[in-house]
Amino acid sequence: MRIPPYHWWRTVFFLIPAISVYTVVLGAVSIFSSVFDRRGRVAHACARAWSRLILKTTGVGVTVEGLERVTAGATYIFVANHQSHYDTPVIFSALPFQLRIIAKESLASFPVLGWHLKRGGHLFVDRRHPDRAGILKRWRALVADGLSLIIYAEGTRSPDGHVARFKAGSFLLAIEAGLPVVPLSVVGTRSIMPKNRLRTEPGCVVLIVHDPIQPPELDAPTVQDAKVLARRVRDIVAAGVEQHRLASEVGPRGGPV
Repeated sequence: MRIPPYHWWRTVFFLIPAISVYTVVLGAVSIFSSVFDRRGRVAHACARAWSRLILKTTGVGVTVEGLERVTAGATYIFVANHQSHYDTPVIFSALPFQLRIIAKESLASFPVLGWHLKRGGHLFVDRRHPDRAGILKRWRALVADGLSLIIYAEGTRSPDGHVARFKAGSFLLAIEAGLPVVPLSVVGTRSIMPKNRLRTEPGCVVLIVHDPIQPPELDAPTVQDAKVLARRVRDIVAAGVEQHRLASEVGPRGGPV
């Protein structure tokens, strides 16, 4: 009989219980705060605290590159690759912006977490029957409050670490909203917790903030326009991921680490 490795035991008997406590306590504070804080500022503070506690408990260090490329207080659409469940804690802990995510509708029914997301002003999308006009209306309401959005444009977590094709739907909304798009390269979270594996390990993550891209001003943007923007952003994100992957494999003198 094969004995599970140390990090499996650590995940199941320490990390999962600890994260459950963080989720219940901070989720309860977040939900309660929504009674008097309609803009979700307290809820976002809870989300950042939750993220930092998870990273600290797991032993994950985060290095942020390029934060000077964005302006504090501005409103952006942040578009990131998706390698792990740890991507969201990394982004929330590292970016000093009021952030909201576009999540699949099924998350809304999750106890505590789903209630927090719904009460905190995050967007839910039915991927089978997306209501683009309704999403854009809610999106503009968030923008009016000075909130920025996070999108995982691949639609799901990468099984192998490579950046997949970015779906065009969100980029069509970005063009219609006229908001600058900021590509984010998340590097290293897959080694913390890969897809379909119940085990986490300590490690180092790099978050690269690339230069904002202003979408084209079009009266009637098409899906093709969105695909062009999606490919451009995807190439930037993938190049950042690949650059750091290669750097981690090469030593300071050009030889393998």
